[in-house]
Amino acid sequence: MSKTIKIMCVNAGSSSLKFKLYQMDEEIHQAKTITEKAQFLHVLTSGIVERIGHEDAIFSMKKTDGTKLKQVLPVLDHDKAAELVLNGLIENGIIENLDEITGIGNRIVQGGKYFSDSAIIDADTEEKIRSLIPLAPLHNQAHLTCYHAFKKVLPKVEQIAVFDTAFHQTMEPKEYIYPLPYEYYEKYAVRRYGAHGTSHKYLSIIAKEKYFADKSDLNLITLHIGSGASVSAIKNGKCIATSMGLTPLAGVMMGTRTGDIDPSIMTYLMSCTGKTAEEIYDIYNHKSGILGISGISNDTRDIEDAMEKGDKRAILATELFCQKIADYICMYAGKLGHVDMIICSAGVFENGPIFRELTFKYCEELLGTIIDKPVNEVTRLGKEGIISTKESRIPISVIPTDEELMIALDTQRLLKL
Repeated sequence: MSKTIKIMCVNAGSSSLKFKLYQMDEEIHQAKTITEKAQFLHVLTSGIVERIGHEDAIFSMKKTDGTKLKQVLPVLDHDKAAELVLNGLIENGIIENLDEITGIGNRIVQGGKYFSDSAIIDADTEEKIRSLIPLAPLHNQAHLTCYHAFKKVLPKVEQIAVFDTAFHQTMEPKEYIYPLPYEYYEKYAVRRYGAHGTSHKYLSIIAKEKYFADKSDLNLITLHIGSGASVSAIKNGKCIATSMGLTPLAGVMMGTRTGDIDPSIMTYLMSCTGKTAEEIYDIYNHKSGILGISGISNDTRDIEDAMEKGDKRAILATELFCQKIADYICMYAGKLGHVDMIICSAGVFENGPIFRELTFKYCEELLGTIIDKPVNEVTRLGKEGIISTKESRIPISVIPTDEELMIALDTQRLLKL
């Protein structure tokens, strides 16, 4: 009788807990590629606990029959959220008992300079994650809180950490050092770390397996463009540059984040408005980007609707958003020398043909990128494929990302399940 592996993937925020439970077939051990392994990996359920810390928290979960469970109830901490999730698995017939869970994978935003790969969470790993809380205060603390919440209920189940920053650790110092006094790097670890590394790694692997299996010198530009957005340049499977910086605020313009802007704007706005640095920083993170320019929403679907009605600020927000992404594409093409494929992924670039088309229009004169409009229009909602024409000098593809799959596979690999 074949052994069944069940792995829980956990993504904790300061007031949320997303989860996905996978079942792995024993045959996965004979699979060589991610594409092959995915055939032996099945999602049993997924869901989220939102508004943790409130009396009206929301627990959502997919049941075995495909219907969705939704409850509004008090969930005052992550301990209660983890208990709610695990009890929900049994009560809704997903599993019969908790002993069926063989490993837990945790997404960790900030791994600093310590981790270039995922790691089993032991005392040393935990201490390093804790030491990095100042670089990701809302995330790393929540990750540890959630880790302990699951450890309390499942003390014998090993857990691993999968770091958003790990894939970017292959960058050279000239890419990650900021032109500040060097002591700030030495004393305070101020440098570029990047984010979305698990997604960028997945995209580069899938592109290699599906499109370039026999090519040894492979240069890719990966676009993880959702409400949070980042661009990476990848050479032979290794990241050589990425757009996000010390924090996810840097790089391209995003749903509510500024991306790269003149640092002196901070002090200038403080003097103009009387706001504190913390208040301006909050505006940079939560009230800027597409939301700030459009004045409508950070959701690109709302922006599309407004553009169709001729809203000038929605049009400007879209043009600015796409131009900033195009700027990075062109810059990274220069760093790579040649580009074999540009890959579109994440919420906006998996589902927003209009944003893809405009971005590559801005790149067309320099890079010769030409979108096949009819194909582009229908390549969305989980569809994968090439969206450029045969005349395009660089092939452009859409590959839906799957960070949870990578977390599950890393958990299986490190725990030798």
